[in-house]
Amino acid sequence: MSLIARYRRGTAGYLVLPAKKRSAKTSARNRQRVGLLIVAFAIGYAAIAVRLLQYGYFSESDATASIPRSPNIIASRPDILDRNGQLIATDINLISLYAEPRRVVDANEAIEKLASVVPDLDWADLHRKLTSDSGFQWIRRQLTPRQEAEIMRLGIPGIGFRPEKRRFYPGGPVASHIVGHVNIDNQGLAGIERYLDRQGLADLRGVGLTDPTQLEPVRLSIDLRVQSIVHNVVSDALRNYRAEAAGAVVIDVDTGEVLAMASVPDYDPNEPSRRLADGTIDRDYEKGWFNRMSNSAVEMGSTFKAFTLAMGIDAGVVNLNSVVDASRPLKMGGFIIRDFHGRGRPLTIREVFRYSSNIGTAKIADLVGLESHQQFLFRLGLLSKMQTELPEIASPAAPRNWKKINSATISFGHGLATTPLQTAAAAAALVNGGIFRHPTFIADSGRRHQITGRRVLQASTSAKVRELFWYNGTQGSGRNAQVAGFDVGGKTGTAEKVIDGKYAKNLNFNTFLAAFPMHRPRYLVLSIIDAPLSGERGGRLAAFNAAPMVRDIIERAAPLLGVRPSFGNPQAYPLMNY
Repeated sequence: MSLIARYRRGTAGYLVLPAKKRSAKTSARNRQRVGLLIVAFAIGYAAIAVRLLQYGYFSESDATASIPRSPNIIASRPDILDRNGQLIATDINLISLYAEPRRVVDANEAIEKLASVVPDLDWADLHRKLTSDSGFQWIRRQLTPRQEAEIMRLGIPGIGFRPEKRRFYPGGPVASHIVGHVNIDNQGLAGIERYLDRQGLADLRGVGLTDPTQLEPVRLSIDLRVQSIVHNVVSDALRNYRAEAAGAVVIDVDTGEVLAMASVPDYDPNEPSRRLADGTIDRDYEKGWFNRMSNSAVEMGSTFKAFTLAMGIDAGVVNLNSVVDASRPLKMGGFIIRDFHGRGRPLTIREVFRYSSNIGTAKIADLVGLESHQQFLFRLGLLSKMQTELPEIASPAAPRNWKKINSATISFGHGLATTPLQTAAAAAALVNGGIFRHPTFIADSGRRHQITGRRVLQASTSAKVRELFWYNGTQGSGRNAQVAGFDVGGKTGTAEKVIDGKYAKNLNFNTFLAAFPMHRPRYLVLSIIDAPLSGERGGRLAAFNAAPMVRDIIERAAPLLGVRPSFGNPQAYPLMNY
């Protein structure tokens, strides 16, 4: 009975302690648990405090060296579009592979595993990186998604991935010399890409104010349809005429906007550099970076006669009915100036232009005078570095001290080197009513350039120059550039190629300067071809290669540019004024 009195059986048949003893034991156990929690929290906070002290005493580079940069500071670049909204350049998201050498357990094992996915790794260089004491090392930039997945499955300690951006150019080389390219860190190195960095994009990246959000697109003046045509024409000319280089540009004469420009040889901005089989850089491929339309100053030959005649007409020393004696060679400063297509008789101004008389243009420049000649070319932007968005711009090469002989030779395109784009921009003023505008590659700038354009010659002079262009286009050396219905007018230029400061007698630098339609010019086209070995009908002069290039461009591009063909009598309106 005493045993039963002290204990009671539970409902399940187990012995149960009395209520008082059970309550005391539970309280003691709870106090122990609370104590353990307090100790655990104390240890945790102490560890955090120690870690904070470490961050405070050590430099930021020591404490965070092994932490890859946050993807939030990867700089985005704006999309680049053509004037119609077609994509020229954009960013695509990729993954790059990095290592934290301090966390790599076995460098040799890691190298073997990585080489199974990325076979062209440099084992020696990678071993040096993985065994270094640094906290961060790049292994391979811009992996493919498959490579990323395979490396992740390998589970290599100390190896990680970081999202990056890569620039993509859907058109490849079609507009490479305009859009340019970037390096592996998405920084602009050439063309419009470099221009964008100079406009503040690089500064934002430098202070960490960039983010991966999409920036406002940049719309260029380029029409990709016309750009593709120009690129195809100059590429074909390079091959068909066996030339060293070729190029062309199309400019809106009323705004200065460049609709298309191509220079070959060129390159693919998606792959700006290539390596040969032995691992060295292909320098021949990188020669394609050189933009001959804006970054090469050359003697433009007889196309400069258009400027000389415009100068003489604007100065009032000659008119279209004037006659210049070109019956005999001109002796000046110990030099003799001859005509390549000499007629041995006096020539009218129209004939001076049609027969490309060196004697006639030299005499007109002499009538104008040295100082006025210089001032006229300066107003047209031909004696100073061209102003435009492209960073790759060459300065013109002019005589330091102008003499009478310099003025004479420059009058027909020798002795002054300018860029083809610069020449085209100046020529636009000859046919658009006399207003000079700097060439631009940014769209929607027509109104701004309309305001900032400056008058460089009288509107009546421009009308007379248009008649000279039309006359030579139909009766002279420009006939091979004619396109039915579009009234093409222009001037050829065949100059001896300059090599090491000397003229090569057997190589030419050919050009053709044209505008259309001549009754109201809207576009100017300039083509160049360097050292061609052939041409149409076997000719090597500009009339047989540079002029047909312009013909092919206008024939295919004019309808896309909204120019309606006219099959009336062009003689009724060549002198139409603006």
